Amino acid sequence: MAWFAAQPGQVPGEDTCLALIAGYVDTLGFVALFGLFTAHVTGNFLLIGAALAHGGHGLLIKWLAFPAFVAGIVFARMLDNRLLHREPPVRAHALYVLQAVLLAGYMTMGLLAMPVTDADAPLTIACGLLGAAAMGVQNAHGRLTTRAVVANTVMTGNVTQAVIDGFDLLFSSNDLATRQVARGRLLRILPPVAGFAVGACAGAAGFLLASFWALLLPLAALCVLAVLVRRTGTPEVGT
Repeated sequence: MAWFAAQPGQVPGEDTCLALIAGYVDTLGFVALFGLFTAHVTGNFLLIGAALAHGGHGLLIKWLAFPAFVAGIVFARMLDNRLLHREPPVRAHALYVLQAVLLAGYMTMGLLAMPVTDADAPLTIACGLLGAAAMGVQNAHGRLTTRAVVANTVMTGNVTQAVIDGFDLLFSSNDLATRQVARGRLLRILPPVAGFAVGACAGAAGFLLASFWALLLPLAALCVLAVLVRRTGTPEVGT
């Protein structure tokens, strides 16, 4: 099954699960924290520009999300550097643990900040920054350990490639090699795209039903991934 296919050294469905986590956490932050994107920073820059043009509030948390996101990447890099002598699954496990700790801090700070009515309140800002740092770690994870086959936090590139591969699959009938490559890549790309979309819907619903307690779901998923990847004991993709 393409949804659960794994490369050597990967947990089956790992990319799809990470994409689901990214969509879930990003949308929950957007709904809960006045339009803050935690999984990627580009959207925050756009919202800052819109707020400057038309007026608005909540600029500080969006400005600070960028250095928090960068800090998450730096923490991930520092941790990975300390573990370069260890097996790749150990390094991946450590990064999952780091992300889970930051995500738990995000949830805890959000619960302490409830009800979130002021985007510039210190607890609200601290909540958003921990969320951005957690997703910075996830963005760094794939590049540091080469576990990720496709991007799992931002879907624009994946959707673009999926459309190109879909076109080649449909209209390159005389080029068998091109069609085979397109089909294989499409089977790797589509599950994370679908996972991100499902996660986005679930994140919004989760916050409406359980406020920041809803972050227990992606937190549990990260803990499961941390355990499973530690048990793989085989080199990762590209190593």
